[in-house]
Amino acid sequence: MTIATSDSGGGAGIQADLKAFAAAGCHGMSVLVALTSQNTTAVTGVHTLPPEFVRAQLDAVFADIGVDAAKTGMLFSRELIATVADYLAAHPVALVVDPVMIASSGAKLLRDDAVDTLVTRLFPLATVVTPNLKEAEALAGSSGPRRELAERIHELGAPAVIVTGGHGEEAIDHLFDGARHVEIPVQRYDVRATHGAGCTHSATLAAQLARGRPLEEAARAAARAASEAVRHGLVELGAGEGPVDVLNVKGAA
Repeated sequence: MTIATSDSGGGAGIQADLKAFAAAGCHGMSVLVALTSQNTTAVTGVHTLPPEFVRAQLDAVFADIGVDAAKTGMLFSRELIATVADYLAAHPVALVVDPVMIASSGAKLLRDDAVDTLVTRLFPLATVVTPNLKEAEALAGSSGPRRELAERIHELGAPAVIVTGGHGEEAIDHLFDGARHVEIPVQRYDVRATHGAGCTHSATLAAQLARGRPLEEAARAAARAASEAVRHGLVELGAGEGPVDVLNVKGAA
């Protein structure tokens, strides 16, 4: 299950998550917390959904279909984060928290006053938290090597952390589970189509956990899937960073 926001351009958000679930061989379900008017260059509007409707979606899926694993993406506000945290605390599942804060276009996707709620309410419920380098620095309150950032975020309450390698000089995902540091090499491609790469990574990770994979194995599979999605990215779409293509739709055509 993805608990996140719609991207009208289809590159990130729940649209990217559902494609990644399918590519990983899982049936995807979605709980929307907000809608965006968005393309490859900008987020021009955000419309949040009422908390009671978010709970109704969660109830509908949990009561009938069931959830093997979930991921959160853009949650935007304190109220929505608290709504999701309250529900997942009462219905625990394997959980990937992708702390979506800034879009690839530069748009802010998490209100400043919501960061503390994300950390204090949702991080302790997570199986793993997956910030990119910029998000990790914002959460840790400082810059530094991925190893140190992962340790700092773990201290904030995350049981395990993957600082992803799409940004920065080193193409490495750094996993810290509270005991071990594991560096996962990432194949980086010089392709102008990275929109949705983080969503694809965290959704694939959730799908692998749903299939019973251990965290390190799931993290390596997520790194491969996100990298390949960039390699097959749809550079011809839009005037900004094109969407990643985890399904390789051009290759299947």
